Amino acid sequence: MLEGDDEADSAVPPPKLMLSGAQLHFPSLPSPKKMVFAYDPDEFEEFVKEWVPALRTRYVRVERHGGSGDHGVDVAAYLTRQAMEGEWHNYQCKHYGDALTWSKAAPEMRKLFAAVVQGHYTLPSRYIFTAPIIGRSLVRQFAKPSETRAKFLDELASTADPVITSLGPARQHVVLDLATSTDFSMFETIDMDDMLDLHRTTPHWAERFTQPLPARPQIMKPPSEHTPDETRYVKKLLDVYRELWGDKADTLERVAEHPSARDHLHRQREAFYSAESLRLFARDATPEGHFQAILDDVHTIVVEVADGPYHNGWERLRAVVAEAGRVALTETILAKQVRPLDRKGVCHHLANDDRLTWCQGGHA
Repeated sequence: MLEGDDEADSAVPPPKLMLSGAQLHFPSLPSPKKMVFAYDPDEFEEFVKEWVPALRTRYVRVERHGGSGDHGVDVAAYLTRQAMEGEWHNYQCKHYGDALTWSKAAPEMRKLFAAVVQGHYTLPSRYIFTAPIIGRSLVRQFAKPSETRAKFLDELASTADPVITSLGPARQHVVLDLATSTDFSMFETIDMDDMLDLHRTTPHWAERFTQPLPARPQIMKPPSEHTPDETRYVKKLLDVYRELWGDKADTLERVAEHPSARDHLHRQREAFYSAESLRLFARDATPEGHFQAILDDVHTIVVEVADGPYHNGWERLRAVVAEAGRVALTETILAKQVRPLDRKGVCHHLANDDRLTWCQGGHA
């Protein structure tokens, strides 16, 4: 629980990556919590905007309002299409060098009631303070809504805050009436650890906090015996050999006795296992979906090549593999790890998934 500035962020050892028996270590970087502490107010508001949609409540829309003239709204989350004219939640982002306390929260609360009275928006059903450090005393204060309202009203009666005094006597009285009738359980705080746990479930986490990848392990070598995971792409290669060389290379046994087919199959298996090494590396070192993105990038381009007219499957296979070597991959942390042999192997992974087929009548 991070509620006071006297609680330092404890150092967390970087995770270890296991792949094919090798133990890899990520380079040491500041923890996400320390990175958030270093944000400026604008960057912290953007972080909160990314985090809000991960909450269980299904918001229709989330908008960042922070800046001059925001009337006390940094991030607004709408529960209806009526936006601020319907039910909505206000996420107030306060990024200080020390803990958020009552003395810093109360002026924001006064700003809220004044803005409602002035007609800038309707009263939100929840008002959540977000900050890297939340003072313990503020957490305890908000845990007693009736006492919080009494404290707020007592200060409101004698405040010299221009947000209130500039309203004039009539509107000041309306602010007092509104605050008196408001359930102060609407005011809450959120702990930074909880925020980070939720942000981790968003697509923004990988871009904002992902550690640099460790060195990629040695590429896997194909085993002497074919595995069940190779069944589909190897069968499609046998179809190519059968079409090209007839019954001289239509089974694995005959391929082993056919120098050209044997060497070709060996090279394709090396490529398949190179891509398989990349897949396992991505599984353990990157967020979910990075290897699939490589497959999709390659498929998007080469499927058009595979769909062209060819005399046989051999020509189609060669054309597709050549094009795979030229595909511009989406820039991700994994894309930088892709080698030429991986691209070739990705074609066989796509064939294994029945997204590519080499011989006539078997388009992707």
